[in-house]
Amino acid sequence: MKAVVFYEHGGVDKLTYADMEKPKISPYEVLVKVKACALNHLDIWVRQGLPGVEILMPHISGSDSVGEVAEVGIEVKNFRPGDRVIVAPGVRCRKCVYCITNSDSMCNSFKIMGFQVQGGYAEFVKAHVDNIIPISQKLSFEEWAAVPLVFVTAWHMLITRGQLRPGEQVLIHAAGSGIGSAAIQIARLAGARVITTARGKEKLEKAKQLGADEVIDYSKENYADKVKGITNNKGVDLIFEHIGPDTWE
Repeated sequence: MKAVVFYEHGGVDKLTYADMEKPKISPYEVLVKVKACALNHLDIWVRQGLPGVEILMPHISGSDSVGEVAEVGIEVKNFRPGDRVIVAPGVRCRKCVYCITNSDSMCNSFKIMGFQVQGGYAEFVKAHVDNIIPISQKLSFEEWAAVPLVFVTAWHMLITRGQLRPGEQVLIHAAGSGIGSAAIQIARLAGARVITTARGKEKLEKAKQLGADEVIDYSKENYADKVKGITNNKGVDLIFEHIGPDTWE
């Protein structure tokens, strides 16, 4: 199969379009014909190399893969060739207490496709059947490819860790980012009042379309003062912070 790979860490010049062996599947795995694979900043970090982290070379990046089922293992009963699917990027052991209690990311064997496991910058990608999720035709493959990592991360932050509840108020930073836009939609579905920040009219309008109740242009207003005004000095119940030191003060 054709794939975009790198044989050593470095810049964009290390990426190579090459012939790679087509993945072989086990009885409980599914082979997916990749129709779209989104770009993620993780791909850059992995290509450049992370301190103390070794990965298999040559390496295929790509954590956000969607496509059609090409082949199923003999024990796979709920999918068949041609099904439209999304590939959940988190790979776990499925046996430990964390996996059993839906705390997958705490699993000692947890890995991310495109990082510690070969990813979707290729014609085909394989995954355990538990990582295969059916998708509708309401969105294109390209649109579905925008879902995996950012929505998994946003859900874990807001719902699993943040325990966001209906009626609560949440401040979501960087509405124009992938994870920020995902968080707006999840928080809205959770029944929360969504206050979000972004820079520029276009991003603010998009945030409104996604479900934000209040939008703040942080380049023109002090967002902390604005939030106090919106909440009558009560503040919010939860802050969705995924930027870093710039927002800590």
